[in-house]
Amino acid sequence: MGMHNGAHIVWDWNGTLFHDNDAIIGATNAAFAELGLEPITLERYRALYCVPVPKFYERLMGRLPTDAEWLVMDDTFHRYYAEHRVRCGLTEGVTELLVDWRSAGRSQSILSMYGHEELVPLVRGFGIADHFIRIDGRTGPSGGSKAEHMVRHLGSLTGVEARRTVVIGDAADDAVAALHVGARAVLYTGGSHGRASLETVGVPVVDTLQEAVAEAERLAA
Repeated sequence: MGMHNGAHIVWDWNGTLFHDNDAIIGATNAAFAELGLEPITLERYRALYCVPVPKFYERLMGRLPTDAEWLVMDDTFHRYYAEHRVRCGLTEGVTELLVDWRSAGRSQSILSMYGHEELVPLVRGFGIADHFIRIDGRTGPSGGSKAEHMVRHLGSLTGVEARRTVVIGDAADDAVAALHVGARAVLYTGGSHGRASLETVGVPVVDTLQEAVAEAERLAA
């Protein structure tokens, strides 16, 4: 990307750049069906979702899933999601936002808890990979927090300072990860969390990615 002016965005992928709510809910309900649980609506999902993901299941089941149940549900979720993500696309206006941020001499990257080997070709398939100085997906087991991944991600970025970095995501865990490394965060209401749960985190909450980028510009100044 060449030289940049110090302001940096770390983008979340699922539910933020990638509008995959339908695939997420379908995959969640497929996982629930494996244990005989009732299906969940998008509204209920967004009210209750949290990480680590087994805690989310505990909110619905009244107990933590056993190790065996977690493995079944996790495998079912990822299998279903892989089949249905093909119907999903980028959030409206994403490409223009990425182009404009890069054209202004600023840098950006992706850090996702979606598996790295699946994430990279997916981003490339949308033709937007060149806008990012780094794309990192999850390595290792699923279901955990993004905080330690954020430490490694920022540590790998040359010339990027945490104090001028803003994480844009759709989950409270994105803000937790940002604060863990001394960065700022803006949370977007269009993905996995509803506004009410996002506002408890204490960072700016917005309804569009256009607003998120404007807020990131202000915070990183």
